[in-house]
Amino acid sequence: MKTLIKAKKGDITTLEVDAIVNAANSSLLGGGGVDGAIHRAAGKELYDFNKKLGGCPTGEAKISPGFKLPAKYIIHTVGPVWYGGNNDEDRLLADCYKNSLVLAEKNNIKSIAFPAISTGVYRFPPERAAEIAVKTVSGYLTKSDNFTEIIFICFDDGTYQIYLDAIKEI
Repeated sequence: MKTLIKAKKGDITTLEVDAIVNAANSSLLGGGGVDGAIHRAAGKELYDFNKKLGGCPTGEAKISPGFKLPAKYIIHTVGPVWYGGNNDEDRLLADCYKNSLVLAEKNNIKSIAFPAISTGVYRFPPERAAEIAVKTVSGYLTKSDNFTEIIFICFDDGTYQIYLDAIKEI
């Protein structure tokens, strides 16, 4: 089966997919941006559940129920902070996508939505992040046909266009 990869503009907390990915901080206990929005929409149960997860290192991923979200699961991954590109940021960002997909497969997740990980307060250049995201996901799909749909969900027009352009390149 061929997996549909697409970019979409919208609010990740409203998507009806098996899992959404949270661009979390290492505590997994909420923060700003998409992380805060996901925590607010999922409810206090997410905070309580994530306290038991013991945090998450950069590039790794952990899973929780979706609680009050339409998505059944939330996969939390911690993206790298951009320090100019000489601190393994590219590999760590690719690991976020790869490890989220591995965890999704282990949990029989067929449809998943990713935000633009690390491109907000973590300052990763959006074009570079989109290229890494799309290449990592499409490369993973050469070894797996367990997904029906992978969405790059973008909060604004500029990011949406960047992901559309990156997807055209695959």
